[in-house]
Amino acid sequence: MHVQAKFIAILTTISFILTLGACQEKTEPEEPVDPEVEKFILPSDFVIEHLYSPSESEDGSWVSMTFDDQGRMIASDQFGALYRLTIPEIGNDSIPIQVDSLRFPLKDKQSKDSLEKKVGMGYAQGLLWAHNSLYVMVNHRGDDVFKKGSGLYRLQDTDHDDEFDKITQLIALDGSGEHGPHSIILGPDNESLYLVAGNHTDIPEMDRYRLPRSWQEDNVFQLIKDPQGHATDRMAPGGWIAKTDSVGSEWELYAAGFRNTFDIAFNPSGELFAYDSDMEWDFGMPWYRPTRILHVTSGAEFGWRTGSGKWSAAYPDNLPAMINVGQGSPTNLIYAGKANFPEEYRKSLLAFDWSFGIIYSIQTEHDGATYEGKAEEFISGSPLPLTDGVIGPDGALYFLTGGRELESDLYRVYHKDHNEIASEVKDDRDVGLNAYQRVRRKLEEYHVGSHPEAVDAVWPYLRNKDRHIRYAARIALEHQPVDTWKERAFKERSVQAVIQSMVAMARSGDSALRSSILNKLMTIDLASQDEEKQIDVLRAVELVLYRMGNPEQTTTSNLISYLNEIYPAETNSLNRSLSKLLVHVGDSAAVDKTLVLLEHAEDDSTYQATVTQSSDLILRNPQYGLDIANMLAKTPPAQQIYFATVLSKANAGWNEENREKYFKWFYDAFGYKGGNSYIGYVNRARQEALKLVPESKFAYFNELSGDSLVNQAGTSLYSSEEGPKGPGRGWEMEEAVEIVEADSGERDYEQGMMLFSAIRCKSCHSMKGEGGSIGPDLTQLGTRFSAKDMLEAIIEPNEVISDQYASKVFSLKDGTSILGKLMDEDENVYTISQNPYAPQVLKEIAKEDVVDVKMAKVSVMPPGTINVLNENELKDLIAYLMAGGDEEHEVYK
Repeated sequence: MHVQAKFIAILTTISFILTLGACQEKTEPEEPVDPEVEKFILPSDFVIEHLYSPSESEDGSWVSMTFDDQGRMIASDQFGALYRLTIPEIGNDSIPIQVDSLRFPLKDKQSKDSLEKKVGMGYAQGLLWAHNSLYVMVNHRGDDVFKKGSGLYRLQDTDHDDEFDKITQLIALDGSGEHGPHSIILGPDNESLYLVAGNHTDIPEMDRYRLPRSWQEDNVFQLIKDPQGHATDRMAPGGWIAKTDSVGSEWELYAAGFRNTFDIAFNPSGELFAYDSDMEWDFGMPWYRPTRILHVTSGAEFGWRTGSGKWSAAYPDNLPAMINVGQGSPTNLIYAGKANFPEEYRKSLLAFDWSFGIIYSIQTEHDGATYEGKAEEFISGSPLPLTDGVIGPDGALYFLTGGRELESDLYRVYHKDHNEIASEVKDDRDVGLNAYQRVRRKLEEYHVGSHPEAVDAVWPYLRNKDRHIRYAARIALEHQPVDTWKERAFKERSVQAVIQSMVAMARSGDSALRSSILNKLMTIDLASQDEEKQIDVLRAVELVLYRMGNPEQTTTSNLISYLNEIYPAETNSLNRSLSKLLVHVGDSAAVDKTLVLLEHAEDDSTYQATVTQSSDLILRNPQYGLDIANMLAKTPPAQQIYFATVLSKANAGWNEENREKYFKWFYDAFGYKGGNSYIGYVNRARQEALKLVPESKFAYFNELSGDSLVNQAGTSLYSSEEGPKGPGRGWEMEEAVEIVEADSGERDYEQGMMLFSAIRCKSCHSMKGEGGSIGPDLTQLGTRFSAKDMLEAIIEPNEVISDQYASKVFSLKDGTSILGKLMDEDENVYTISQNPYAPQVLKEIAKEDVVDVKMAKVSVMPPGTINVLNENELKDLIAYLMAGGDEEHEVYK
């Protein structure tokens, strides 16, 4: 039996057994179950209600909401207007929900019909009612339908007629789409506002920077940008959080280094938390980082960098996750303190995952100057594309599903004893900071500006045993002029204080200090330190080398000897740092030592341990789950990949024998399954290594390392397929829909799969983890879209274009323009890909010739893709898409 078919058969059998067991124990319900909530799993004694379906009412797909001061909900369509809802009280089912579209004065001389199509305010991924105003975080590039661009807006009702009549833009933001501006929340002082933006949003000029404005990439590891072109133009410091006042007059950068945090939340003690996303295409790579709950302190940095450049959570110049959740797509985070829930849920963070339909309850406990988290599932369902949630004035949880124009629904969750819980005295007040957290807060007062007393005040805490206290002290030190503390740093004798002060000096000092810093670090007896201090020393060395360059030969030789005292080490984390540093400084012995590790290295099962194991997600989402199952069947050896990538940068230490061993490794590595970018990353490392072999040996090592296994683009494995027989035709929507929807014949799975590849759908789209990513993954298509929707996307690709896959229009000084997908850029040129079937063919555009860059309104998907197909072939292709590549799907029965 085919392996995948056998796997699906096993899942089907398990499902049947579980269902049978459930049927045997099931008792007749007292009341009929609402089909809209049948899919939910939630704790006993909780009730869930379906309130409204925006998509059924043609109100769009809702992604954000808040409650105003009259207890009415305000919600926003992701690509449309704002709506105001009057929701009946819990238990009052006789009164229908009232939904009104919020209208705004539109000063326009066009016809009434034209005005009806326009949006006065909307496209919001964040809404907040505060200061008798509605704050709206717009995520949009202005167009004819909605002229306002991304930024934070304040809406006011100045004449008190219950209609907004004043719109003020508090700040404009350069960024949009799924990694653009996101949520806006009220600060713990009930005055300030905090906003969060993803890593495709530029940081605007701020009045103050709690995280010193000295960020760089800070990684001597071989930088390989995502082979599929994602975020290749986004550099340090990634996503960010800022603070402002009610009128947007003062702006302060609070923290950065996120990938794509959609939402943030404060606990009653005024401590901030974020739920950051993973990069699912990196799954299986050593730099993959799962979705994470982060404790966001003042001046925090969390180390997101593009491609392979992401920092280890162990580095002292960034902070670790409070808890790693696992694979998913975070969309919302709230503190449930105002909910009429039992205490265990009321005193928790509720974290929403869009991909797998899970609301996690995260309980926190003091852990020194930070917290430790414990997670459990609160609510789940499939499919359940969660977008936003708030605790309403009635103490119930309200949440939305939708996003990406999927079907959208509004739900309410409450406890059956909500009235009794509401009447109890709830301890929602500040539970207090412990001694460590109070110290950290005191140090954070020095994160703004320069203070004469700061150096003396913070210096003792550089040696503190608590990592978050050391971090706060070092950030405070970096805000002070280096000349006021460098002499003290070089005289320091505490190992911990030396490390922290040298990290600070590497980040903020002059390159003339390079040898002095390295020599000071080398006074530390590395072998006698614990692993944490060893990693911190190595990180300090790396920062010096990256920011100040390699030292003169004598210091370099001393450094090589110093590092080799513990290389190879006992742990993967140490060996990662040691290998890249020694290769970077040109140690000729590093190649052979690292090759031994490459051959025998095993992954640490506890590294980045997650709340939800990947294997536990397989059955939650039949489409994403099978992708995970496929990857887990032959998971890539992440530690070996790290060493192989390190060696791709090595110039010295090679001979015929060790090169043979090295390049043979790549051939085997192509046999593993990882995320969408796995093959591309391995192949890019291989190509970088081939640049360093003698020209006479290039062809030999190119073949030995598996060049024949990889497709022309270098992003997936090569496959050979037969093509369609035709005859084709110029397919139009009406005709194609009629033929496909009227069909009742048996469909051919093998032919559908062949056509998906043969007409090059697979070049741009992935199915079940295989294929390209110029366009969206199509594995889940059939669970959310009809055959008509699919045909519309194929025949009329320009109707809806996801920003993640959109091209850009580059307008030039000579009046011409160039269309292409931005793959990379530097100070002088944009690098674009223009042919979706040959994305590896790149074009450079000089920045000095460009006058404007805009998102394209034309899809990179070429028209006429299906025009080579006959009727049966079209029906087989659509069936394959509907089935999500699953041979056991009902469409084939």
